Order: sequence, then structure tokens, then C-alpha cells
Amino acid sequence: MSKSRPSGERASGEPHAAGGRYALFGEDRACPTLAPGLYIAATPIGHLSDISLRALETLAAADLIACEDTRVTSKLLGRYAIVRPLLPYHEHNAAVMRPRLLAELQAGRAVALVSDAGTPLISDPGYRLVREAQAAGHTVTAIPGASAALAALVLAGLPTDRFFFEGFLPPREAARRARIAELAAIPATLILFETGPRLPAALADLATGLGAREAAVCRELTKLHEEVRRDTLPALADDYAQGAETRGEFVIVIAPPQEQPGRVGEEQIDDMLRSALASASLKDAVEAVTAASGQPRRLVYQRALALAKERGDGRD
Repeated sequence: MSKSRPSGERASGEPHAAGGRYALFGEDRACPTLAPGLYIAATPIGHLSDISLRALETLAAADLIACEDTRVTSKLLGRYAIVRPLLPYHEHNAAVMRPRLLAELQAGRAVALVSDAGTPLISDPGYRLVREAQAAGHTVTAIPGASAALAALVLAGLPTDRFFFEGFLPPREAARRARIAELAAIPATLILFETGPRLPAALADLATGLGAREAAVCRELTKLHEEVRRDTLPALADDYAQGAETRGEFVIVIAPPQEQPGRVGEEQIDDMLRSALASASLKDAVEAVTAASGQPRRLVYQRALALAKERGDGRD
């Protein structure tokens, strides 16, 4: 269990951050001293004004800021005239830098953790630092704020009562299709991240594996060229196959199975089954495609048997 102290209380002789300063609307502001501990601070996903006052105070008063890319974080800090030591912490150096950050916490310092954009720990290695800091008895505090996943969800116009965050799909085709087959049965709105270069292939596989579900592709959220395209997965896949803009950051939001505009046809069922059968057993493929298509299990099972017979595949 993590040990904690009342806000502002410190053990005798512990070094800590003095109250820092930041600028807002041309006004120089002082901020409170931070108690020792790890502070998980959300930063803007694009528009630099999308940061909370609490996050600014935390970054300005921290002894040290751990960040994915010091160049990106320096730009944010410069906007608000914050000067603090920066230490890179990302997936490629986490194993080496994590002990150093834990040592800083052990020395009684206030350490802020930020990502390049949005809330830390979402698709980055930050959770391991949080877990080890808590295990060592250090206080961990969340400073909430922007999140690309939630911003896309509220813009998509799809059900929000239940959602599943998948993050990035596997980059390789076979693994990606296998994972999509697993996602097909999840009765929730799906939220995925994707890179521009991989987006057309990902949408094509999603259309094949999930059928004609409603979806939204959100690009460059909160930025100058923000764009949200809403349509069925096959239509969106066709848009990007035909050359729709793939520069920028993307979030894909997909309706749950029950929100499909209608049941898919036999040809689409066969396409979905071929994709699922490439990496799953006949039973698992049938379950996934039944959930994704809205068709009776008996019909999907019969089509799966026929396809397996054509391939000479005796799996069950």
C-alpha cells in the first residue's frame, strides 16, 4: 500500500521543489510548493491552450519533468514561460531511466510525468513507473486533462455508454486481422489509434472483419486541420483507398455490433470468415463473425463449414 502524507507535509530534511512560476495571458504567476511524489500530468493533444491551471502549477513547481520528447515538452513549457529540468522517459529508454526517476522520488523530490500529447500511461510505458513508485511507498497524483480517445468518442456521434479502448492494432496484416476478429464480439464502441501510413490498410481490414458498422475517423483533433469523417467502415475504407488525407494523428471510433445499420450479406459473411479463419479456429471464427454480422449463428456456421471444406481445412 502506498504511504501518503497530508498535502504540503514533509519529513525533516527532505529536499523538495520551491514554488515555481509561469506566465498566463502576459501575467507572471507564482504557484504553490509541491509535496514530494510522482505527478501524472495531462498535456494538450494539439491546441496548447488545452491545459489546466493545475497542470501548469504542477509543471512549474516540479523538481523534474519526465517526458517522451524534450523538444515537444519544451515547446509547451516555453508557451507558459516555465523553466524546469527535463529528462527523457519513453519506451526505448524506460528500463534505464525508471530507476533514476525512482531514485529522485526516494530523495524526496517532486517529479512530473508527461507524454507528448494527452494523458500519460495511455499507449506508453508510464504505468510501470506508477506501479513501482506506489510499491516503493511514494505518493502518486493524477492531474487530469486532455485525452485524444475521449475527444474522438464525443465527436463520433456513436454510443458512449460503453466503450473499449484498443490502442494501436498490430502493424502486420495477419496479426491485425486476427486481433480484429477478436474485437468483433466486444459489445461496445471501439476506440483505436492509428498512424497515417497504416490507416488505409487498417480500415480495409476493419471493414472486412467487422462488416458495415458505422464509424468515424478523427484526424488532427484540436488542431488547425481537425477533421472527422463519419460513414460505414466499407465507405471509409474506400475513401482512404482513393487518397483521402493521411497526414496527421488519427483516432478511429467504431459502433458496437448492435448499432450496425443492417445485417450484412452472404458475400460479406464469407469475407469476414476468411479473415477470421486465417488465424482462429473454426469455432472462434464463427463466434466472432456472428457477433459482428448480426446473422444467425447457424447460418454463419454453415458458411464456415463450406469455406473450410473448400480449403480442405479440418479445424474445429
